[in-house]
Amino acid sequence: MLIAPVPLHWSRLIKRRYNQSALLAQNLGRETGLPVCPDLLVRKLRTPVLDGKTAAERTEVLMNAISVHPKRGHHLAGRDVVLVDDVMTSGATLSACARACLASGANHIFVLVLARVAKDA
Repeated sequence: MLIAPVPLHWSRLIKRRYNQSALLAQNLGRETGLPVCPDLLVRKLRTPVLDGKTAAERTEVLMNAISVHPKRGHHLAGRDVVLVDDVMTSGATLSACARACLASGANHIFVLVLARVAKDA
């Protein structure tokens, strides 16, 4: 099993100076002893902020935004992957990550998030 964080676009990473999902993934790896690949996935398109968008709109925005890093795909062949994210809203980002992993040969995809946005909040 391999742990991978949901990626940020490089421009957002520079602005924030850290990827909270990557920090969570690193800690999970330390606690479980499972390997972590912090750059397994790449957000190749700078997507707009998704606040206020419907699930369908989020899915469309993320359609081709996330891919497996060209030099990391060999890590996925027949392997289970735990995708780590800080907050899940509609699940569109995690779905895009899962699609990329499965297309590159991953076996099963598991998702671990720190928080879930309540729909009726």
